[in-house]
Amino acid sequence: MIAVTRLNGSQFHVNALLIETVEQTPDTMITLTTGKKYIVTEHSSDVIRSIRHYLRSIGIMAALTGQSADTQSEGASS
Repeated sequence: MIAVTRLNGSQFHVNALLIETVEQTPDTMITLTTGKKYIVTEHSSDVIRSIRHYLRSIGIMAALTGQSADTQSEGASS
């Protein structure tokens, strides 16, 4: 989960695994895979940074990075 702030200043947490898009229209809008939308005060780059940090903390980024590195090295050795 990542912490974000509503326009009224209250903080809440969003399941980063359900985030489909993060848009910077003047305000930052987070759209979940469920269709639910949230407008938050954080800049889109900060939300994306929080998502990446969360994914690293649960090991998903390492798995994806390791997979792409293995695929690239396999192609290079062929």
